[in-house]
Amino acid sequence: MEGTLMASAGNVQDTHIHERMRALHGALITLVSVMNRPRNDQRLIAAAGVRLDQALFRLLVMIERVGPIGVVELADRVGRDYTTVSRQVARLEAMELITRRGNPQDRRIREAVIAPRGKAMTERLDQARARLAREVFRDWPERDVEELVRLLTRFAADLERLVEAAPG
Repeated sequence: MEGTLMASAGNVQDTHIHERMRALHGALITLVSVMNRPRNDQRLIAAAGVRLDQALFRLLVMIERVGPIGVVELADRVGRDYTTVSRQVARLEAMELITRRGNPQDRRIREAVIAPRGKAMTERLDQARARLAREVFRDWPERDVEELVRLLTRFAADLERLVEAAPG
């Protein structure tokens, strides 16, 4: 009887965890879907007063956030073909928004690094993003926003660590 109660309690907890994970997954799908909509990029680019193609915008922001970064890793992170990303990185370099340098550990890899002009552009984008975020968080208590940032940052770091540790 005791074993049956333990199994039942475990099943209830498993069901509860399963429901929470479905809800979390649904929220993440919605979040990614909203963030991937081209009109949102257009809105942010316009709010920042920046003139930049949307495909280049996403790469520039990624380079600024996680760079220095090689083209292969960059293509993997944005889910695009290496050759396409390589051409786009070359365009960013021609626009003097990024620079390229050799990787100190592996000379075969050329890394993209944000250039001063690109940093100025991403700062304008950050300011516009903050203005737009005020609309979202207008009715949120400050402690809720802080908690969201803390937990989402932790979740992202743990998820990235798990993905990096996975074979293949």
